[in-house]
Amino acid sequence: MEARSELKQKIYEIFKEFMMRITKLEELDNAANTFLLRFHQALCLLKRSPIVTSSKLIENILKNNETKRLKSYIEAGCINIDEAARSTRALHTSLSGLSDHLIKAQSLLSGLEHLTDDAALAIETATTFSRQLDEDSSDELPQVTSDEENETAPFPQEPEVTEYATVIAVVYSMVKQNHVMQEKIVRSLSLKTSFDDLDTYTMMWSLRPFVEDQIMNRAWKCIY
Repeated sequence: MEARSELKQKIYEIFKEFMMRITKLEELDNAANTFLLRFHQALCLLKRSPIVTSSKLIENILKNNETKRLKSYIEAGCINIDEAARSTRALHTSLSGLSDHLIKAQSLLSGLEHLTDDAALAIETATTFSRQLDEDSSDELPQVTSDEENETAPFPQEPEVTEYATVIAVVYSMVKQNHVMQEKIVRSLSLKTSFDDLDTYTMMWSLRPFVEDQIMNRAWKCIY
C-alpha cells in the first residue's frame, strides 16, 4: 500500500508539472495568434487593390476633386508611403515573433515529452514490481474479507495512476500535432501568401483542430 501511495504521489507530481507546462504553451499560442493576425492585416494593406478608375462614377469623383496629392496617390497604386513602411515593419515584427514562438514552444514540448516518458516509465516499473510480488507471494497470501479488500483498494474515489499517464500521453500527442501545424503555417508565410490562405491559417490557429476540448477538460478535472 505504501508503494502504491508513493507511485500515486509521483505520477500526480508529474501530472501537475505537465499541466503547468501546457498552460504556458497555451499562453504562447495565444500571443503568437496576435502576431499572425498582425501579419494578416499588414499584408492586406500592402496588397490592397488600387482604386478602379474605369467606373464612370469614380472617374467623375476623381475629376471633380483632383489634387496633386490625390493624383500622386493613384499613380503610386493607392499606397501611402508611410503606411507601406509601417506595414512592412509590422510584417517583419510579426514573422520574428512567430519564429520566436516556435522556438519557445519547441522547448516546452521537449519538456512535455520528457514528462510523458517519465510517467510511462513509472507505470511500467510499478506494474513490473507488482507482478513480481504477486508471483512471489501468491501461495502465501492469507484470505481476506471483502471489507479488507476495500480498505486496500488503490486510490478509491480518485483518478487511477494509469489514468494520469494515459491523459498525459493523449494530451502530449494533441499539442504536438498542433505545433507541427503551426510550424507549417509560419514557414509558408511570405509576401506571396494569398488572402484565402491567410484566412485559413488564422482560423486554424485559433481553432486548434488537433486539440479536443473534452479531453483537456478531463485533464483539468484530474487536478482539482
